[in-house]
Formats: sequence, structure tokens, C-alpha cells
Amino acid sequence: MVSQVVADEKTQQQQLLLSKKAGCNRHGQDSSYFLGWQEYEKNPFDAVSNPSGIIQMGLAENQLSFDMVETWLEKNPNALGLRREGGASVFRELALFQDYHGLPVFKNALARFMSEQRGHKVAFDPSNIVLTAGATSANEALMFCLADHGDAFLIPTPYYPGFDRDLKWRTGAEIVPVHCTSANGLRVTRAALDDAYRRAQKRRLRVKGVLVTNPSNPLGTTAPRVDLETVVEFVAAKGIHLVSDEIYSGTAFGEPGFVSVLEVVAERDGATAASDMSDRVHVVYSLSKDLGLHGFRVGAIYSSNAAVVSAATKMSSFGLISSQTQYLLAALLGDKDFTRSYVAENKRRIKERHDQLVDGLREVGIGCLESNAGLFCWVDMSHLMRSRSFAGEMELWKKVVFEVGLNISPGSSCHCPEPGWFRVCFANMAAKTLDVAMQRLRSFVESTTNGAARCPPPRRRPRPQHQLPHRHKVGSSAHPFLRRPKVRAVGRWRRGATNVHYQY
Repeated sequence: MVSQVVADEKTQQQQLLLSKKAGCNRHGQDSSYFLGWQEYEKNPFDAVSNPSGIIQMGLAENQLSFDMVETWLEKNPNALGLRREGGASVFRELALFQDYHGLPVFKNALARFMSEQRGHKVAFDPSNIVLTAGATSANEALMFCLADHGDAFLIPTPYYPGFDRDLKWRTGAEIVPVHCTSANGLRVTRAALDDAYRRAQKRRLRVKGVLVTNPSNPLGTTAPRVDLETVVEFVAAKGIHLVSDEIYSGTAFGEPGFVSVLEVVAERDGATAASDMSDRVHVVYSLSKDLGLHGFRVGAIYSSNAAVVSAATKMSSFGLISSQTQYLLAALLGDKDFTRSYVAENKRRIKERHDQLVDGLREVGIGCLESNAGLFCWVDMSHLMRSRSFAGEMELWKKVVFEVGLNISPGSSCHCPEPGWFRVCFANMAAKTLDVAMQRLRSFVESTTNGAARCPPPRRRPRPQHQLPHRHKVGSSAHPFLRRPKVRAVGRWRRGATNVHYQY
């Protein structure tokens, strides 16, 4: 007891020696999203050395297509060996100081690859690209460029838990959630945007913009064009910025497909002569999810706003991409035959692994939101909770982590307004490991349903269409949530919450 008091006093003294920024608790490290990672790192699963360890299902990492990249590297040793086609070494020129604007050959290759990911419906000017050390750095740099301390960005819920760190911790910016619920299919609506804007004003916050993730993390869905148009019109009406985080754009494996916000803005600008929207729309991209190169730390900001590009380029000097990484990836992305085959095969593998998870969940009586992108599923485990509350959600989450040995992310860490949802990742493990995870979950569900009392299962009720716009009636392909699934859908238990479709 005495030793603990002494340790606490020492910690407090150390805190006093830090800056207010370093000592504040706004980093978000105490979120269950990060705490689950910590537990995994203490006891990681290994099929041979630690078969009873925790399986990491809280990390959105793409390990499904490494073999394709490795094969390319074997066939192109000059790129990995930092040599030109003729064999001449480029080591010295890469080892020397590089301008923080980035290698032109890499920016050209990245611009072409980003266009290819979007079906060449959007063209990217390399001079409008700012290179950053990953998407985390890109998002923070944009906040520094667009918002002052105390300014706010509106973000639809549920959203990536890391945004509380990336956007707020060092910048001092605020996040105001745009409440999206299962009652309207977790869609972004003008009413929800207006409500968030009013709540920000009541807090005396100046709203500087809206940030969306498309495809969505954690939902695993692409945003329908009509929803993007709604967001764009709202941003235009308010005269604020729009940031679109599109780092999962290459993971979209099903219809209705991925539509970049730049495509929507280009069409709007073409129809509106006086529009200046293009200067207030900014895209974040990285190679972490599409190519699985998380450790390479390659991110980018794309903006047609010269002032934003200039300011973000200056800030990028605090987080540059190494010259040898740029040189290697310039060669890889410049191989059009490779990128074309990689993109198609990677999407096929993601869908295959996605279906494996969905089928495994269905077999144990767990449904998830119908999705068509990303490296995760948005899973409904509310019927396994002892109480329909966030306390019940945390109780269930702790059991899944510590007793079942699966690190998944509770919906509350993603600011979901409804308890019982969990984000479950599937692309960062072998297929056999996913099978082990499903076996563990099956045993847990069986013991739960045969043991202590739990919440009743979701009620089966018809799906009323009067709440939906006519063009989005159930069965329409315009929205991924509203496509009629192959198996009968089940609505959530809450009153009116009947428009979310499940995969069973």
C-alpha cells in the first residue's frame, strides 16, 4: 500500500514536469479501443506457441495480398536494391536531403494509382498532393490547416475511435457527432447534420467543416451518391470545409461500389457555374489499407486549394516519407499491369474473407450489418448482453476479450449511440485463425444461451417503408443497407429501428 502511494506521488511529480499538452488526457489512450490492443499484446495468440492467447480482431490491417507484393519485389530486385534499370545505384542521391514536396516520380505514380482506384472517374493533379507519414498525420495536418483551437468538425457516428486522438489531441479542435442511428439505416441525413450544427452553436463552437469516412470505418459500407450529395449541399450552404477520408477506397468489393466525393463535387461544379466547392473539399488517402503497407507510413492529402496545399506541405516536414520508400513505391505503382491485377485480386480476397466471417457469425446466431467494403464487419451482439445499456455492452466486451480471447472493438468506442454493436476485423489473420475465433465464439454463445439470463433476441417484425424516401425503398440498389439480403432480415429491438439489414 505504501509503495503504491509512493509510486503515485512520483507519477504526479513527473506529470508536473511535462507541458500541459503532454500531460492532458485527450489522447484517448484509455478508450476500450486501445485497451483491447494492450490486452492482446500481453497475451497474443499463436497457433503453435500460444494457442490459448487472445486473437486480434480489433486491428483493421490487410494481410490478405502480401504474397502478390512479395512476388513483385522478387521480380523487380532493382527497386528493392535502390538501383535503376541499368543497375546503377541511387543510394547516394536518396541518402542525401530530399525536398519535403516529395519525389516527383512517386507523386506521379500515386496520382495515377488513386485515379485507377476510382475507375478513372476522377483525375488527380500531382502538384495538389501533399505527402505525409500515414493517414493519421494527414488528418492532423488538415485540422491544423483548417481549424483553430476550439473550432469544431462534424463527424457522422459511428466513427473511427482514433479520430479522438488524431483530430483533437494536439490541435485543440473539437468533434461534434452527427447522430446516425439504425432507425434510418445509419445514414447521414440533412436533419442530423443540421442538428449537429445547432448543438455546436449552443456550445459556442465555430463549425469549420464536416469529416466523413468513405468507405465507412467502422460500418464497412460505401456511401451512396445521394448521401454524399446531401453532405456536399450542406457544406456548400454553410460555407465550410469537407474532408473525405478515403483510405479504404480500394477495398470496396460489392455493389453499389465506391464513389469519391470529388466525383460528386465535379458534377455539381459542372452544373453550378458559380460554385467554389472544389476549394473546400479535401481528400485523405494512404497505402495502408489497399496495399497493406501500414508500416511504410505512406499517406497523402489531396486538395485543389493552393493555400491548404502550401500550409500542409510546410507541416509535412514534421512527418516525411523516407526517400527510399518513395523510390520503391514509385516503381511498384508505376507498373500498371501489376496494379490492375492486384486491385482486382485484392478485392476478391477481401470479399472471400468477409464472407467467411459473416457465415461463421450466422452459424452461431449473430447478425451483422450488410456491408460491401472495408476490412471489418459491424456486428450486432446486443442479444448476448445481460442489459441493454452501455454498461451491459462493456460487460459483454470484457467477457469476449478475457474469457473468449477475442479482441473486438465495442460500438461505444466508436461513439455509436446504441449499445450492442461491435466492430470485428477479419483481414489481419489467416483463415484458420478466423476459424478458431468462430469456434471460440460458438462455445461462448452456447454457454451464454444455456446459462444466465440475457436480453431477448431481436423481434421479428415487418420493415415499414414509409420512413424511407421513395427512391430508397427496400430492395433498391442505391444504398448498401437497403439492398434486400438473401436471407430474411431482422430489425433491432428498438421502436422504429427496423430499417437496418442484417447478413445472417
